[in-house]
Amino acid sequence: MWSRFFPSPSPPSVSRPDPPPGANNYILLVLDSCRWDSFVAAQPKTLLKLGDPEPRWSYASWTAPSHYNLLMGLLPHTSPPQVFASQLYQQEYQAYNQRLNVAGIAFAKLLPHLYFPTFLKHHLGYVTRALVSLPVLNPKTLLNQDFDSYDLMPSHNDLGGMLERLRFDPDRPTFYLLNCGETHYPYTLPGEDPSQFPTISGLHGSLKRIGDPGQTEPIFFAAEQMAAMHQRQIRAVSYVDALLEKLFDLVPPRTYITITSDHGELFGEGGYFGHGPIQHEKVWQVPFLEGRLR
Repeated sequence: MWSRFFPSPSPPSVSRPDPPPGANNYILLVLDSCRWDSFVAAQPKTLLKLGDPEPRWSYASWTAPSHYNLLMGLLPHTSPPQVFASQLYQQEYQAYNQRLNVAGIAFAKLLPHLYFPTFLKHHLGYVTRALVSLPVLNPKTLLNQDFDSYDLMPSHNDLGGMLERLRFDPDRPTFYLLNCGETHYPYTLPGEDPSQFPTISGLHGSLKRIGDPGQTEPIFFAAEQMAAMHQRQIRAVSYVDALLEKLFDLVPPRTYITITSDHGELFGEGGYFGHGPIQHEKVWQVPFLEGRLR
């Protein structure tokens, strides 16, 4: 019975289809670890050119599973009462009709792969690219499926370097995943020395240290350190906001941009710091805004 829903996938054709006329370029910019109230406190101005920001909820509290959800096409969600999950998913996929300026997009169109880059590349003829900051998203992971290019940046906090690398195909619409690390611990900007902050496995981009028997984690942060780090994340949002003037200037016409976060961050609330195996609303609530510039 399930075969009609999940037919055996045939190998993708070497030649991708012609894209739909008028299809938008699409950029998904993820401010890693940025929680909603940090975004609000930064009082961004450039970002507001896309539209009004709103709080939404992440599907996951850690970078890797959250990005898998994002690449399924499921962006951070609203939380309407008395609505079946299947209805919300349908609405989310239908929103891509506006984002891409392509008619007929629906949940069923992504079957059987349920992977947005696969759908964009092999069904709509998009060029698919990714530039990521965090090693947990590196090109050897399963996330790198059906991307024409997928690169881990040399530094975890170089959104400016990402913008230098942006290339848009002149004959096809381009999809970009951009994972921005400035808003991730230790919230350093380019040129700053991160050694002033304790190296924390996973949080510091030091994925290889997880499980290392010789690795000793630092003593838990004091309240004043937590408050200072929250201010650093707010500062990072302001920095990114100013930098995005360049993004908005260089994108070609018919480019739709979604800006959100993969999850939030805890700065001492409930005795927690960071994100991951934490159950607290601040680790789930994230900013969301989107729109087309021209």
